[in-house]
Amino acid sequence: MPTNKSVSDAPITQFINCRILRDHRLQREDLWVREGRILDPEKLFFDEHGYADKHVDCEGSIIAPGFIDVQINGGYGIDFSQASEDVGSGVSFVAKKILEHGVTSFCPTLVTSPPAVYHKVLPQVKVHNGGAHGAGVLGFHLEGPFISVEKKGAHPEQFLRTFQTGGIEDLMEAYGSLDNVAIVTLAPELSRSQSVVEVLCQRGITVSLGHSVSNLAQAEEAVKHGASFITHLFNAMMPFHHRDPGIVGLLTSDQVPAGRTVYYGMIADGIHTNPAALRIAHRAHPSGLVLVTDAITAMGLPPGRHTLGQQVIEIQGLHAYVAGTTTLCGSIATMDMCIRHFKHASGCSVEEALEAASLHPAQLLGISNKKGNLDYGSDADLVLLDDALNVRATYISGEEVWRKGP
Repeated sequence: MPTNKSVSDAPITQFINCRILRDHRLQREDLWVREGRILDPEKLFFDEHGYADKHVDCEGSIIAPGFIDVQINGGYGIDFSQASEDVGSGVSFVAKKILEHGVTSFCPTLVTSPPAVYHKVLPQVKVHNGGAHGAGVLGFHLEGPFISVEKKGAHPEQFLRTFQTGGIEDLMEAYGSLDNVAIVTLAPELSRSQSVVEVLCQRGITVSLGHSVSNLAQAEEAVKHGASFITHLFNAMMPFHHRDPGIVGLLTSDQVPAGRTVYYGMIADGIHTNPAALRIAHRAHPSGLVLVTDAITAMGLPPGRHTLGQQVIEIQGLHAYVAGTTTLCGSIATMDMCIRHFKHASGCSVEEALEAASLHPAQLLGISNKKGNLDYGSDADLVLLDDALNVRATYISGEEVWRKGP
């Protein structure tokens, strides 16, 4: 066969015997990858007369885009909110471990902390691509300290803050820098919050509403100023009330500007949200659902006492509590577990369950031009799964970074 590989001499990998998630459905076709990106085979055949240098037999697996976790506080004994001398190595350790759960990129999440912690931690971790070393970092998710005292959840009250000026000064005083920050969770009912929402959005930072006693009008106002996410829907917010549905009402609000989508995080661990509430949210607004683990340091650890930020937590089975209380403080679920539970609890399709952990978080962060899908030209961050949605292998930029043992 004549070859003309003038476009690129880089090797081409062809994934065969698979069903790939493309255009919202599983399609029985091969996937072609070159230089870390997904290739259009038609162009390869007709323009380049190219061929595959390597074949990967997927043995009937599903190939989905790599999972993106936009809210993860730590895991495996690592707590991102602890200001150690080497936070970076802790983030790297977790990044490596979550590959086995199909996560190819994530937002390390810091819970409410004193300014000294942010000032020390934030400069230590830069946005970077994933690889054999671990999942890529998309930027920090700063959950607090500008949140409601009444809905603080597991966040330590003494470090909560309010906005003094409504400008960049408030943010800089708390965080020290907004470099490498992807998401900020705040309570929209706080005085001067709307101008802060605008400041963050102008810098390309996603604003999420959460840990809040906001009514619907305040939440809608925040969305009009640029907010686009809800932090762990139903948790740490006013319960749904028919006369004022609060932040939950954003799912069906007619005040969301045309062309905009409000996304919402769900901790589908079977503990944080009753399956019926999960079904209500999904049926009301399926295209906005983003699965998050909200995993804490105790993910992957045995029962007992561990730390989360400035708090001591206690693991009992699949529950994580602030020690000595019944306050939930994040989950110990992994992303693949959340996907399986979400599918089972909601009765949604395999495609919807997988897109809630890939396409939707990528759209939320404005990176769906390269992540969260298997379109031609997108990054070849891939997860191979069996029909029960157990992870068989994980690839980043077309390279295998984890495979389940025999």
